[in-house]
Amino acid sequence: IFQFRMLCDEDDYFLREYEVPYDMTLAAFRDFINKDLQYRPEELTSFFTADDRWEKQREFTLMEMGDSSGEGPETMESIRLGQIIHNLRDRLIYLFDMFGDRAYYLELTGAYEADPQASYPREIYAVAEAPDQYDPSKNREDEDEGSAFEEMMGDFNDFEGDDNYDDEY
Repeated sequence: IFQFRMLCDEDDYFLREYEVPYDMTLAAFRDFINKDLQYRPEELTSFFTADDRWEKQREFTLMEMGDSSGEGPETMESIRLGQIIHNLRDRLIYLFDMFGDRAYYLELTGAYEADPQASYPREIYAVAEAPDQYDPSKNREDEDEGSAFEEMMGDFNDFEGDDNYDDEY
């Protein structure tokens, strides 16, 4: 069983932890995530493997998108998690809004023997509601709380610069 932690850059408070079989296809993982987040399943999505800086690498799509030469991304249905995830901290990006370039970031945090009493896949931990599938402006209703990013960057909001400073050097 693989344990993944899933975060979203749209909401600093959002967190999910999932336990899923290592032999689950990416298509089944996508369906499980969409069901858990109450997203409509008919939208185009992609998974990407990612490096340690969250840079996208290999893409896996819902539909065949390669050309006649066989080049292009592989389909989610043809790939199992165990084929692309091998080590702790291996990462995936789940692009759930192709047009808005909105994504979830998943990292492998554990690998375990299956509990014979448990049913998989399953959500084991959840904090905050999922971002709206279609409208990112609906995500944070309580703006007074702010995010860690906004709090840290708040000191720079009023910075106007120094007209006497020569930034050529």
